[in-house]
Amino acid sequence: MRTLILVAAWCGGSVALLVSPTANQALAAAPIPAPRDQPFAGEIHLDVDASDVDRRIVHVKETISGLVPDAVLLYPKWLPGTHAPEGPIDRVAGLTLTARGTPISWTRDTVNIYAFRPHLPAGTTSLELSFDYLSPTSDKVGPPQMTREMLILDWNDVILYPAGHFARQIPVSASAKFPRGWTQATALEAQAHSGDQTSYERVSLETLIDSPVYAGRYASVIELDPATHVRLDVFADRPELLEARPEVLAAHRSLVTQAYRLFGSHHYQHYDFLFGLSDQIPFSGTEHHQSSEDSTIPLYFADWDNTPYDRDLLAHEFTHSWNGKFRRPADLWTPSYEVPMQDSLLWVYEGQTEYWGFVLTARAGLWNRTQALDVWAENAAWYSSIAGRTWRPLQDTTNDEIINPRRPLSWESWQRFEDYYDEGALIWLDADTLIRERSAGKRSLDDFAAHFFGVNDGSFVPLTYTFEDLVKALNVVEPYDWAAFLRQRLDGVARPAPLDGLARGGYRLIYTDKQNEYEKGRETERKVTTLRYSLGIDVDEKGDAGTIINVMWGSPAFEAAITEGMQIIAINGEAYSADLLKRTITAAATSPGPIELILKLNDRYRVVHVDYHGGLRYPHLERDATATPLLDAILAPRT
Repeated sequence: MRTLILVAAWCGGSVALLVSPTANQALAAAPIPAPRDQPFAGEIHLDVDASDVDRRIVHVKETISGLVPDAVLLYPKWLPGTHAPEGPIDRVAGLTLTARGTPISWTRDTVNIYAFRPHLPAGTTSLELSFDYLSPTSDKVGPPQMTREMLILDWNDVILYPAGHFARQIPVSASAKFPRGWTQATALEAQAHSGDQTSYERVSLETLIDSPVYAGRYASVIELDPATHVRLDVFADRPELLEARPEVLAAHRSLVTQAYRLFGSHHYQHYDFLFGLSDQIPFSGTEHHQSSEDSTIPLYFADWDNTPYDRDLLAHEFTHSWNGKFRRPADLWTPSYEVPMQDSLLWVYEGQTEYWGFVLTARAGLWNRTQALDVWAENAAWYSSIAGRTWRPLQDTTNDEIINPRRPLSWESWQRFEDYYDEGALIWLDADTLIRERSAGKRSLDDFAAHFFGVNDGSFVPLTYTFEDLVKALNVVEPYDWAAFLRQRLDGVARPAPLDGLARGGYRLIYTDKQNEYEKGRETERKVTTLRYSLGIDVDEKGDAGTIINVMWGSPAFEAAITEGMQIIAINGEAYSADLLKRTITAAATSPGPIELILKLNDRYRVVHVDYHGGLRYPHLERDATATPLLDAILAPRT
């Protein structure tokens, strides 16, 4: 019987209707069992068919034994490495459940949409599942994971697991099928091969999800350190892209050597850089304990001399094996994938990793000294220019993966986005140079790295840390008020950009009308004209050339009401070209008149006048002869 009670009350001339709960309204969902650190009574058998690369569909069959009557199945939601609830549940389709051949119905939890409740008949303890994972077929759906030449298999995309247990307590036996003749690489150990099917040794759910697979038509395995079994597993769109000069491979081997000299330990049986060179699978990097997922430009090896940008990718992800996977912020460690993460220490997890990524890339010779200084100049210029630092503290940006999982922003320089990476790196440079200065060169942040991350050599068990642990370890290296040092830089707003490390390191930020080589190469590869420190815009030169893709908040372009998405049609009456725009900015430095732009947005045209006379401005670091060159010492290889 339905009961509806209407209570009418006159409230300022309006009627308020109070509706009582009715019998057919949804009741609160039953609680999902919390994870316990107890062994799961059964196990998972997982069979994945990833051979349908044309349609980019992954077929999944799974058997789960040892289920209890009120079992809840979970799809991984909070993913390590992304620090956010980004499990792609929207790509799961065709889910069917059976028990001993009999179809079993299921209900999705009404509160946690990543949870499924199978309606198990009495006495049923084993369940068969099948579903499809619909890998993105275009950029509008998401970053591609499969092409006709290579694929990335992330196990968290293709598994459901029983609630109520730590991920490390759930055993999984997995197998995968890839296209005929393809090579695969993973941190997992293969148990058997049968045709195109590979069965892997049984591992915990935690280890499985931490061990993605790369597979591809064209591949090369390069031994970087045979003694500790570190490999560079390269997959490319074309076979000629795999070829690398001996001196280039030597620099990659030096990366491993320099990391060992920094940390003095390692925490893996073997380590695989899963490295994709592709213009179809976009740039990415995700850390794992015994491997990393890394994708970059196709010409990484083939055009080495002209492509210094993004070479720090491998060093960054390798550093995460120590900082992020072995040592991990306490509020980022979770027992399973439905438990929310907290990102308060990402300025260490990512920020210090970014710092060591820059440093190790230089020490290994993947960057020369000039390229390394160019990177620091770019970071210094950005944080000296963005208006968002006037209102939003760096600490708050650690929430960005949850606030916005890397969707495009209209006003990044005002909103800020994931600044804990590169501004965090500037803070750690500040700390490093301060330790070196206070100790007269006897100690450095290298000593902190060895003391904090280099412990328990060979251990696979994550060792968590807090802010207090961090401060204590810094004080062991160099006594100082590190808590105040860090909190001022993390919590303050409208402070000067954190460039003290550069100044103490013997350099100052300057601007000239010539691009540094690092930014020039990146601009050429990405087909973008970068004018953010002069006119205040970045311009896309692909497709509809002249389309503005970034406007700096408060810049001359901003003051002229120019916004992202507008296309520059003409400059002072001449048809747009990137070269003309640069020449016009240069000429305006000695001309009193404004720069006239004809802009198009959809089917509307506007004429705007930009009153800018500062000429082209590109960042560089200039040596300060009055200061000790500590930065040069930091970037030099350790022997």
